[in-house]
Amino acid sequence: MSPTPRGAGPSRYAFAVAPLFASVLWGGMYVVSKWGFATIPPVTLAALRVAVGAATLLPIVAIAYPSRSFSRRDWRGFAVLSAWVSLTLVTQFVGTDLTTASEGALVTVLTPVATFALGVAVLGERVSARKTAGMLVALGGTGVVLASRYDLAALGAGALSGAALLVVASVGWAAYTVWGKRLVREYSALETATYSTLLAVPMTGAAAAVELAVTDVALAASDLSLPTVGAVLYLGVGATAVAWYCWYKGVEYVDTGTVAVYFFAQPLVGAGLGALLLGEPLTAGFVAGGAIMAAGIYVVSTADAGDDTDAEPATAVDD
Repeated sequence: MSPTPRGAGPSRYAFAVAPLFASVLWGGMYVVSKWGFATIPPVTLAALRVAVGAATLLPIVAIAYPSRSFSRRDWRGFAVLSAWVSLTLVTQFVGTDLTTASEGALVTVLTPVATFALGVAVLGERVSARKTAGMLVALGGTGVVLASRYDLAALGAGALSGAALLVVASVGWAAYTVWGKRLVREYSALETATYSTLLAVPMTGAAAAVELAVTDVALAASDLSLPTVGAVLYLGVGATAVAWYCWYKGVEYVDTGTVAVYFFAQPLVGAGLGALLLGEPLTAGFVAGGAIMAAGIYVVSTADAGDDTDAEPATAVDD
């Protein structure tokens, strides 16, 4: 099947910024995770998140595409994506549990950079001076925001294994973004997000079973308070079903390097929600870093359409 044609009108740019909404939802995880981790171990919480996400997406995709069928090659592609996203969630949740908050920000900084690099190396996406400059500006702004929120002098205080897991998580999400491009372009963002999430359920479920067996944690219904249930629903419906669809919706219209820059908005949103809901202060560094970051995102997102490439993925991506 040949890639679905993508228009160059205003709707193209509207969908191109859909990943920004995904970053807004992921930014909210900084707040709701406080409720979830208090009761549920990290890998188990990740498995519940994926299960709720799949349960949310499946009825929608069944209505939208009632008679769609996929080849064995396509199912292999979905399975590869599910492996990448499972690896991402498990390493991110465990890595965050083993590190300091400042080290946890490694995911925010490294993920868009890894996505940009993989898009060039694997997909052969074009590197323009405008996009490179915008990415560097947004990266600099992110650094200012993170420095205003965290004690960067505490870097290295967490477990080295935790930091290594966060690096793996960053590369894993970048791979999920890049390797998903062919399926997103041939079918749709909704179908790719749905079936990669569905196939990730047994993978993350197996990891959760190992975690519960090793840690000897027994979860009871009485342990699930209203805030905990709300956290699981937010992570599953908002941060997974809606956010993963929005992320891939951007990939459906523009190259992965353009989509990647929106990931930088995550700490900005997280800090803003922390101030709004948790009473955390917003510093001058946060405001300045946010302005720099916004400028970088604007530069990348308004790049000429000619900067984007619709070239077919390399053979490795097709498998």
